[in-house]
Amino acid sequence: MTDHDVYGTRTHTASEPARLLTGHLGLPFTERDSYYRGVYHVADGVHGRIEVQPNAIPGDAGQDDLWWPEHPTVQVLLEITTPHPDPTLHRRLGSLTGLTHLHHEAS
Repeated sequence: MTDHDVYGTRTHTASEPARLLTGHLGLPFTERDSYYRGVYHVADGVHGRIEVQPNAIPGDAGQDDLWWPEHPTVQVLLEITTPHPDPTLHRRLGSLTGLTHLHHEAS
């Protein structure tokens, strides 16, 4: 079973959650750049994979779409994929100011 969770923040830029999580969870993040995703950050660790990316999808002619259009005020997304439910990780993420749980899916 794989758990997939999405958190969002309205108060941080894309690099800030990666820096905060590095200090909070001890995970080193790698910055990547993608034409489709823009600049995003990735960390793989004992908790699984965490990706931090802007909600805006870079578009042509300055027209951005959103990864999560139902949350238009969310600037940055944290996508967490773990091999099983991890309540400790979610408690730690819940303690970060400005971070809101948006979605959960188990497969």
